[in-house]
Amino acid sequence: MLPPPPSPSPTPELTQRLLDQMQLGDTQAREQLLTLLYDELRRIARIHLRAERSSHTLQPTALVNEAYLRIFDNGSQPVPPSRVNDRAHFLCLMSLSMRRVLVDHARARNAARRGGGQGTISLADSNPAATDSDPIELLELDAALDALALEKPHVARALEMHYFGGMTAEEIATASESRSVHMIRQDLRFGQAWLRRRLA
Repeated sequence: MLPPPPSPSPTPELTQRLLDQMQLGDTQAREQLLTLLYDELRRIARIHLRAERSSHTLQPTALVNEAYLRIFDNGSQPVPPSRVNDRAHFLCLMSLSMRRVLVDHARARNAARRGGGQGTISLADSNPAATDSDPIELLELDAALDALALEKPHVARALEMHYFGGMTAEEIATASESRSVHMIRQDLRFGQAWLRRRLA
């Protein structure tokens, strides 16, 4: 479970030091990092849950906790499965884990209700620059992103970070390392157009 706020100010130097220590297997540094980024993680969780019905069983804190447990294998795994480069990369990893949690919950609801009660998301709600305002079923969007990932994995990842993580093009570029801000913006434009065609 995540420790509750308040947390100290997440300065870049402190965040990076804790990330480096976490990569070495320091579980105390991992807990401190989570405390440090708690407010930001809850903000990302609220973005995810904004698309869900108000009676959803998961609240932001619970979503953050479950995403964390999936990454760290219920606390028994001291480090993430892959190298985390910086704060933006860590937030991206947590955001993608939140998406998987919500998709799994939606699938379980559908199985129990024979197709009813899916969460919906509006791309315009997730991205103020988007022109699409019709609600999209969460599972449909998930399937579309999976299909896009087969063709353009870097584009699908950028869309996930942007829509589900609320990350800017600059933050995505930082987390991606190999792609510039200009390339990320191109990826987002291409991905948005691809999704509109796929979901039409």
